[in-house]
Amino acid sequence: MKLKIVAISIATLASFAIGASAALAKDDHTAKHGGIFVETKALDFEIVAKPDLIQVYVNDHGKAVKLDGGKAKVTLLNGTEKSDVELAPSGDKFEAKGSFKVAKGTKGIAVVTLAGKPAATARFEVK
Repeated sequence: MKLKIVAISIATLASFAIGASAALAKDDHTAKHGGIFVETKALDFEIVAKPDLIQVYVNDHGKAVKLDGGKAKVTLLNGTEKSDVELAPSGDKFEAKGSFKVAKGTKGIAVVTLAGKPAATARFEVK
């Protein structure tokens, strides 16, 4: 009888472990483009901030989203200095090229508005 209970307990734990690992694999929270990954209630962001390039990759918790008709803005904060950067859709991301004050410790706010959706905001810090 005890052996049967132990066997059922092990089978139950194994099924929970398999289900949990499948759920974790569904939402991959790794930065795939060398940026900073930020999960929000509405969307997932990967923000790539470099002195000559700012990119914001957006997905709906693992699902691709259409960027057509969308807009994005990144506000960079360096101490008391603030600069706003407008980004345009470019393939699977929003992007701006130019000269930006980005260094270790730069903080930022990315605001993305997709067509027909409310704005989603993500805060980040360059490491």
